[in-house]
Amino acid sequence: QVQLVESGGGLVQVGGSLRLSCAASGRSFSSYAMGWFRQAPGKEREFVAAINWNGANIRYTDSVKGRFTISRGNSEKMVYLQMNSLKPEDTAVYYCAAGRFIETNRRGYDSWGQGTQVTVSS
Repeated sequence: QVQLVESGGGLVQVGGSLRLSCAASGRSFSSYAMGWFRQAPGKEREFVAAINWNGANIRYTDSVKGRFTISRGNSEKMVYLQMNSLKPEDTAVYYCAAGRFIETNRRGYDSWGQGTQVTVSS
């Protein structure tokens, strides 16, 4: 397993941008698929974006396509989520996750970070 720590959350106005970072520690980071999920109050944790081990395969949920970009740097063991044109409905705790394969189901991920709060104010 890998240990994951998210950072970069905060308060931003509608239309603004944030860049979330996820720092990984442990062995074999480059072999993991990485995902970002989010959970708003009273709602289920939902898939946002995922990237496979070498960045060749990327997926997004429809609501963030064209606004969010996931990327990774295997040498520095980092995963990023660039979020642009933020909307109030993007407000949630954002979690980084590691799994064997790229997928949209949270059950496919073995390791999770503690989450970082993103609040978009109108």
